[in-house]
Amino acid sequence: MKFGFVRLISFTAMWLCIVNNVSAQAFRQLTVNDFKGIPVTNQSTVAYTNCSISFQYEAHRERNFYLLDFNIQLTLNDCKSWIDKKRITSDQMLTEVLKHEQGHYLIAYMEQQELLRTVSKTIFYANYQSAAQNIFNRIDAKYKQLNMDYDADTQHMQNRTQQQSWDAYFKKRLTYMPPQ
Repeated sequence: MKFGFVRLISFTAMWLCIVNNVSAQAFRQLTVNDFKGIPVTNQSTVAYTNCSISFQYEAHRERNFYLLDFNIQLTLNDCKSWIDKKRITSDQMLTEVLKHEQGHYLIAYMEQQELLRTVSKTIFYANYQSAAQNIFNRIDAKYKQLNMDYDADTQHMQNRTQQQSWDAYFKKRLTYMPPQ
């Protein structure tokens, strides 16, 4: 029993030593002030949210593996995000548009959080550059598809039943999002 306990403590201490460091910012609610871009008026959409995720790290060699300190930032590009205010006919419509666009931001936030969780659990070896890039590419593709599915299912928020379904999904994901 004592030997098993010592092994457990040794394993835990070793795991804590090889965990990668990650940093990010908190989730936030969008407001009309986040949309400073010039609307594209020849589209069927009333608004557009542009987010980007920057993925940087520093590698430090340890024995036969690498520790990577990650900085994965989610940025709402407010100068590329826009709302066509001429097509907003009421405060209720503006609220619905903001709620739909919040969904796009939340998808980007979920991507960032999954990236952070994944890289913090990964042990990197000599091929750490391609391994890190593969993680990013795989998770990015997953959330690009989710973003397209969101707009297709909700018909850019026109299908209110589907929008409500997605709103419930987003609420659940935010409530039960695993820690980093």
